[in-house]
Amino acid sequence: MHSELEQLLILQDRQQKIRQIQTEIKTLPLERAHLESQLAVTAAGVELLKQKGRQVEVERKRLELDVGVRTESITRLKTQQYQTRKNEEFRAIGHEIERYENEISKLEDQELELMIEADKLKGELEAADKSARATKDSISRQLADLETKSKALETQQAELTNEREALASNIDADVLDQFERLFNSKGDAAIVAVEHGVCTGCHMKITTATAARVKAGKEIVNCEQCGRILYLGAL
Repeated sequence: MHSELEQLLILQDRQQKIRQIQTEIKTLPLERAHLESQLAVTAAGVELLKQKGRQVEVERKRLELDVGVRTESITRLKTQQYQTRKNEEFRAIGHEIERYENEISKLEDQELELMIEADKLKGELEAADKSARATKDSISRQLADLETKSKALETQQAELTNEREALASNIDADVLDQFERLFNSKGDAAIVAVEHGVCTGCHMKITTATAARVKAGKEIVNCEQCGRILYLGAL
């Protein structure tokens, strides 16, 4: 194998690893945002239940106040009824008292329903709050793991970059330039093996003359089809 090909293969390995790490680093903010979104949804669910609980309590107190107002009205009407000496007025006040009593009965039924709903919401809130605390703990750990992963990837990237620079400094500038252009344009590999007379980059058969040059290993040889640099793989 041509001496610089060995260096280029090592260089390519390092650059592929750097590219992979860069891809992983780019996904970290998305993972972080997803976890934070989960946390926000959980918190919003708990807050919604709290809000419903507050609304039920406000409505219950309103009903309680309405019952109190009607109870006072009944007390006042009974006093008037006791004081009147007219049968017609007595009966009219009696009907009014009965109407208020019916209204109170309905209000108390509604109040009872709200109390049952409040108890149900309390149970749901306790369960949701417990789940939210567990979710928060889990997401906090995952966020911490992401931070650790981010630092580890940045360290690996820095180490590989330094190694890549050291390797590149020992390669001919023209060969390095060709390699870089191919690596950036092909998106997978600039240097590929020839196996059974076929370029493993574009999967096209190379000419006999090209295969012979690759086998000789005395020069940098490119695939006639895709332009990738070739080295000898399986015969």
